[in-house]
Amino acid sequence: MKSLPYFCRGEVIRGFGRGSKELGIPTANFPDSVVDHLPADISTGIYYGWACVGNSDVYKMVMSIGWNPYYKNTKKSMETHVIHTFKEDFYGEILSVVMVGYIRPERTYDSLEALIAAINSDIEEAKVKLELPEHLKLKDDNFFTSTASSSSVLPSTTASTSQTIMNGH
Repeated sequence: MKSLPYFCRGEVIRGFGRGSKELGIPTANFPDSVVDHLPADISTGIYYGWACVGNSDVYKMVMSIGWNPYYKNTKKSMETHVIHTFKEDFYGEILSVVMVGYIRPERTYDSLEALIAAINSDIEEAKVKLELPEHLKLKDDNFFTSTASSSSVLPSTTASTSQTIMNGH
């Protein structure tokens, strides 16, 4: 995908409430305004990369983009699992992510256990791939030290769509 790496930022909103409760794998959800601005070549599926909540450290992440066929969603979503244990929810915080690679397309599963196993496999694959030098260098990108409201310090190849939303590559 020519749009990778892809940088985006937005406020964390409440999702379906399934990540933590049903799957045991908490996710942070982007609003429609971020999802709707994805480039056409960012297809649905599972991605990996780096994520930062507010001004926190940068952590590895996996992200599902799409309709989550197991749950038969009717609305496209971007659900990010930051590979870190947070002490509390961070709804309303700004989530900054850099998607650096693609793992697999979306698929449905025969059971919740099979879905959880696939997500855990995706997490392990992301952990390994993000150790590659070409991916590791993006952890320190200036994007993570800039803020959504100071667009003058954002990379020139990004496009700011509002004070709290930023998409680009």
